Amino acid sequence: MFSESKKTKPASNQNEQNRIAAGTLITGEISGKGCFRIEGTLEGSLKTPGKVVISEGGLINGTLECDNADIEGRFKGKLLVKGVLTLRSPANLEGEVIAGKLAVEPGAIFNATCEMNGGVKPLKKENEKRSA
Repeated sequence: MFSESKKTKPASNQNEQNRIAAGTLITGEISGKGCFRIEGTLEGSLKTPGKVVISEGGLINGTLECDNADIEGRFKGKLLVKGVLTLRSPANLEGEVIAGKLAVEPGAIFNATCEMNGGVKPLKKENEKRSA
């Protein structure tokens, strides 16, 4: 008798694009569910389950935690990327990196300690198991 209206799911926030425009300076902590494009400067931290792009001329000085990242600008601090971190020329990265996968183009500068979380276990642990 009564027709049921189908409920539609709200759009996923991960498809939304947040942008910090060139000439903008943000100091503090940012937490969001969408993707971010940094063309200005962020002094602080950014945490998102989306992708972060630091454009040429963009700068993050602090902490970044995201799923994937493409960097053409500058990053200084601690970087945690669960998926793929791509450094494109003329990127300049300094600090501490933990990433699932890493791609560095010629011309990018990578001055950081790096830990890969690719799932490959260190050889030492395998040898310990065999000798036990």
